[in-house]
Amino acid sequence: MNILITGSNGQLGTEMRNLSASHPAHRYFFTDVAELDITNREAVHTFVQTNAVDLIVNCAAYTNVDKAEQDEATARLINATAVANLATAGCKVIHVSTDYVFSGDEHLPCRECDTVAPRTAYGRTKYEGEQQLLAANPDAIIFRTAWLYSPYGNNFVKTMLKYGREKDELRVVYDQIGTPTYAADLAQAIFAAIESPFWHPGVYHFTDEGVCSWFDFTVAILRLAGVQCRVTPILSSEYQYQTPRPHYSVLDKAKVKNTFNLTIPYWMDSLEQCLKRL
Repeated sequence: MNILITGSNGQLGTEMRNLSASHPAHRYFFTDVAELDITNREAVHTFVQTNAVDLIVNCAAYTNVDKAEQDEATARLINATAVANLATAGCKVIHVSTDYVFSGDEHLPCRECDTVAPRTAYGRTKYEGEQQLLAANPDAIIFRTAWLYSPYGNNFVKTMLKYGREKDELRVVYDQIGTPTYAADLAQAIFAAIESPFWHPGVYHFTDEGVCSWFDFTVAILRLAGVQCRVTPILSSEYQYQTPRPHYSVLDKAKVKNTFNLTIPYWMDSLEQCLKRL
């Protein structure tokens, strides 16, 4: 199979590249904006046809939640318009979306069939991307994920390690609950979908197992890394967010586990694996 990986310089794209060596039966095309501008429909369609691409795995996204509020047009271009371009390229698509399509007011893990209610430009544009993909290519697979981190790029784990080494105290919110997701684990799940003997289109939720607050996550990061820094829990109301964050964004993973026979690691075990690589 000829597989195009977009956004290949990002966290997930890099982990897909790393894992591709373990799946040598396929031919891979790893692109980022310098190699392929996915906001250009003609460029996308030409690339797919020229290289006989059978499957696109879209790891590209506009993920800066605060900047998206000031520049929703650019967020929409990357998170929705570009996805429509991929959807109409004439091949299968696996696309990565986000927990931000939900309101964050839930009190139970969100299922794929639950009503979406995005409250941010980021969430709105990501949901628009989902809708455009499924309208044009109903055979597509969507993985919604949350709290993604890895040894690559900018993410919460690397930020907390940096600040923890520089400061005596970190003040971190404890009333926002979710599940960290190691990008390598999500990449494994995507390859499980690719390698499955049957193609299973639809929307799936994937994070690592367990739940925690950003405070708990920070405490675990610093403890496992051996960084001595006091972590103080605070309320969201004490932190000056430019854009509202979900208070509860735990995703129900029963569907993805049953469909692809996945055993998903506990978030703290995966965090430990990531920190070893750092």
